[in-house]
Amino acid sequence: ERLLESQPLTGNIGIGHTRWATHGRPSEVNAHPHKAGPVIVVHNGIIENYLALKEMLIGRGHHFSSETDTEVISHLVEEKYKSNPDFEQAVRDALRELRGAYAVCILCERAPDVLIAAKLGSPMVVGLGSGEFFVASDIPAILSHTREMVFMEDGELAVFRDGAAAFSTIAGETLLKKPRHIDWSPLMAEKGGYKHFMLKEIFEQPRAIRDTLAGRLLEEEGDVCLNAL
Repeated sequence: ERLLESQPLTGNIGIGHTRWATHGRPSEVNAHPHKAGPVIVVHNGIIENYLALKEMLIGRGHHFSSETDTEVISHLVEEKYKSNPDFEQAVRDALRELRGAYAVCILCERAPDVLIAAKLGSPMVVGLGSGEFFVASDIPAILSHTREMVFMEDGELAVFRDGAAAFSTIAGETLLKKPRHIDWSPLMAEKGGYKHFMLKEIFEQPRAIRDTLAGRLLEEEGDVCLNAL
């Protein structure tokens, strides 16, 4: 925060993230965003096959500077971008190789007016403002900026370009996403729309059990179980 006060940023697109350190110690080198060549990434979730991908990418000449699983995403997109200088397609190709859970926002220095967001397993919401867009993990983060929200589903991707948002599946199938108006107060948003936190916790129990079992199955049997779920 002090650095931003002394060196303000300018531009039309930006990403930032405060993330619990799931891989590597909490440190500046492990902090997001992560960059590989022209590709910059922030990520919420856990990439289960990051070690195998990292080994493959090191074998192709990539050099890593952090201990995070997220840095693998930036290098993987860069690797795809080398052979296909279509930023959007490079992101799609890279995402198809990831196993685990992610909500990602990705930028490319060579496509400075494009932001790509995608989701699998981790939460993601898109806010529609007046001539602007917001991407976050949950409603409260952007409720002060807009009340028109698009909820991303697993396997979906959003491309923000030229003042517009285009939604599709990661495979490339176009989607028509309808925004939902959120009339909750900030406190209600934290409660997920439920009257009490206890109700929220009760109704979240099935999802909590599914997420727990999914993590255990992935650990034991890999991505075959993810498909089964």
